[in-house]
Amino acid sequence: MESSVKIMQINNVTPKQIADTFLSGDTFLPLLSEKYLAIPGLCDVHVHFREPGFSYKETIKSGSESAAHGGYTAVCTMPNLNPVPDCLESLKLQLDSIERDGIIHVFPYGTITVGEKGKELSDMESLAPYVCGFSDDGRGVQDDEVMKSAMLKAKSLGKMIVAHCEVNSLLNGGYIHLGNYAKSNGHRGICSESEYMQIARDLELVKETGCKYHVCHISTKESVELIRQAKAQGLDVSCETAPHYLTLCDDDLIEDGRFKMNPPLRAKEDMLALIEGIKDGTIDMIATDHAPHSAEEKSRGLEKSLFGVVGLETAFPIMFTKLVKTGVITLEKLVEIMCINPRTRFNLNKDVGCAVFEIATPYEINPSAFKSMGKATPFEGERVYGKCVLTVCDGKPVYEEK
Repeated sequence: MESSVKIMQINNVTPKQIADTFLSGDTFLPLLSEKYLAIPGLCDVHVHFREPGFSYKETIKSGSESAAHGGYTAVCTMPNLNPVPDCLESLKLQLDSIERDGIIHVFPYGTITVGEKGKELSDMESLAPYVCGFSDDGRGVQDDEVMKSAMLKAKSLGKMIVAHCEVNSLLNGGYIHLGNYAKSNGHRGICSESEYMQIARDLELVKETGCKYHVCHISTKESVELIRQAKAQGLDVSCETAPHYLTLCDDDLIEDGRFKMNPPLRAKEDMLALIEGIKDGTIDMIATDHAPHSAEEKSRGLEKSLFGVVGLETAFPIMFTKLVKTGVITLEKLVEIMCINPRTRFNLNKDVGCAVFEIATPYEINPSAFKSMGKATPFEGERVYGKCVLTVCDGKPVYEEK
């Protein structure tokens, strides 16, 4: 699918000059020089900033600094917190932290159900004016009637259901993909059906309810095809995948917790299907599922480490290096799926800002340089292009390379 984004060439500029030129324009037309690229601030609709409840992993302050360091000016924070934002009183704790410590635009989700337990609906009506959507991320809603009720309520409130899709009865204690690596190394696997069967269920409910619906972090070829068919039928659906699912598969696994996330790295054929989904527009956007944990929690190997890797500070360079510079997708397409589509779908177009990347010089991904409190990334040591050197939000620099 051809991108509507056009790139404008510009020469002999500093990062500040290219940012000023970009921000003074009437449109958010990306600017490209031999050394620098200026684009709209990146937007990630799926991050975990861990506050309140788990501030030893990440805070609003460290998370938003991490986002700015990666070129992001807007993120949406998932609600698996303590307390979970299932009512306005609980959400206010997060809103106060965002107001105090957020250096970019941080938009919280409210939960679909009370306590993310999947039994009864959260106070969606009181939450609606303050949240970007409703999600029980980290858990799939198992009960069909609860999900149907949530869709109907969200539709009445003009909000989107943002679904983590996982059938609990099919997990069987798995923690990596049920594929060759798991079978060869004695690991318990997570089958692809656990993801795509719940997507299939939800899409039937979307047909019935007319709800606006978004699928989190898809990882399987079957998920891509289900969403492709749903879009062909005219359903109001969208989806995201993450950089690690587009560039890694279970052939790349090693016995290290930095390769453990949920959903897991799937088979190579799944990775290739996701790339095709990006190219033909089935997959709307890139989201990182930035999920920081402590060093100890990620040091227990594949079986016992907690699920989740960080991604805000690696997403653009990984996508630029592995997909754009190799000719898999165009730069225009990358801007579309990392800047424009997430903002458009989630109505986050206010004060877009600007990010400037140095694209001529390779560098090595070094987690010790991250602003995030989490350091676990499968891309540690990768040599990449596209280092963020300046991020501008609300007219002022929120990150600037010294």
